[in-house]
Amino acid sequence: MPERPRWSVIIKRQAGRTLRRLPKDLATRLTAAIDALAENPRPAGCIKLTGFDNFWRIRVGGWRIVYAIHDDELIVLVIEIEPRGGAYRNL
Repeated sequence: MPERPRWSVIIKRQAGRTLRRLPKDLATRLTAAIDALAENPRPAGCIKLTGFDNFWRIRVGGWRIVYAIHDDELIVLVIEIEPRGGAYRNL
């Protein structure tokens, strides 16, 4: 069976800054979810954001990871990592 291509995951500066400021256990859970996007950018439970062509989000506890999928380049761009209430303000 042919192997699925691995996607490149890029974390935008603001999302990376948020990740570094979080407690280690939460940052580890979020990082694991982000790393898993390299294998499958549309995992079970992901939601396509209404009003955007290629924006998706996954939920990790009370946090949201908002990302864009660029199918033609096999790139996942992590745009925002925020708690549930503020996850969509800066889009």
